[in-house]
Amino acid sequence: MTIQRYRLNVALLSASQAMFLVSAVTMITFGGLVGKMLAEDKSLATLPVAMYVVGAMLTTIPASFIMRRIGRRGGFMLGAGAGIISGVLAAYAISQGSFWLFSLSAFIGGIYQAHTQYYRFAAVEAAPADYASRAISLVLAGGVASALFGPWIAVSTRDLLAPIPFAGSYLAASAVSIVAFAIISFLRIPKPAEEHHEEGGRPMLEIIRQPVFIAAALSAAMSYGLMVLVMTSTPLAMEACGFSIEATGGVIQGHVLAMFVPSFFSGWLIGRLGILKVLYSGMAMFAIGGVVATSGIDFSNFLITLILVGVGWNFLFVGGTTLLAEAFRPAEKAKVQGLNEFIVSASAAMASFSSGALMNVSGWDFVNLGMAPFLLITLMATMWYARSIKRDRVLASTT
Repeated sequence: MTIQRYRLNVALLSASQAMFLVSAVTMITFGGLVGKMLAEDKSLATLPVAMYVVGAMLTTIPASFIMRRIGRRGGFMLGAGAGIISGVLAAYAISQGSFWLFSLSAFIGGIYQAHTQYYRFAAVEAAPADYASRAISLVLAGGVASALFGPWIAVSTRDLLAPIPFAGSYLAASAVSIVAFAIISFLRIPKPAEEHHEEGGRPMLEIIRQPVFIAAALSAAMSYGLMVLVMTSTPLAMEACGFSIEATGGVIQGHVLAMFVPSFFSGWLIGRLGILKVLYSGMAMFAIGGVVATSGIDFSNFLITLILVGVGWNFLFVGGTTLLAEAFRPAEKAKVQGLNEFIVSASAAMASFSSGALMNVSGWDFVNLGMAPFLLITLMATMWYARSIKRDRVLASTT
């Protein structure tokens, strides 16, 4: 692959990421509010968001093997097709007042997300070894465009089909998915080398017992799970505090910007400071965000909390994805990437399922305090990996 073609692929993947996240922002901003509007039992308000994540969780491993058969472009186009269907079905479900049909549309939207999670892996294929973390960052940087336009599109189109609220936002999300489908059609990624298709490699148990795999998977999974836990509850908490939908959209916009703006330099930071310092910094961002969230319920508390959580997500997710490449051999790529994405999606699913119940029963403060034990587990796993590196270096120097 020429360097020009490779750069074009990264640009196309970044643009596709932006289109996906514009539609995802609609679910983030309105999923809980629409769920609360449609559900008879208000404790189920965030169930549609949970179904979105469950759809991704159940599809991540099959998506990995589907793309192994039909290629990255075919798999990504399949995912974008699910996004188109999801938006149309969501609008119809709202017009019919059907909570369960809306939940189904969210599940189909999760299928779209499952396929987009492989954008960053596609970016590093055939890339120079020292360019991997930067390629991941550049793909994720597509989220900056979604942060700038996603909340605005979602909020400005919510009354497009008035008097039916929110339905227009989901139709707009479907239209954006059509654009993503068109962009992906120009993607050209060579088929993996033959060794990538070979069955076998090490037993999965041997792979997942490695400190590097545990640290990588936990960093990515906890970043996603904790981010979803806080983000899903935010629109409900802000509504309870009397803030407008426009104010909520502004906080979500700040959050998504914080998630993806660091992508312009997080890959450079990994190369400059080392992956461990970036991972530790991400954990610190989550912890400080929890402190800010529990210190008040002003607009600034919500905004600063979501910004810190966004930056923390970026550092942990980019760092974990970069670290994962050290955990597998070429023949093990599909199964290890698939398992990693399943773990990430499962973490997000559990967070989204519990988010609504925690908000309903225990409140906003408890949602944020709930991050602490998971951050501690991730910290311990990362420190274990750091010690294993030092041990290996000592052993290598004595042989």
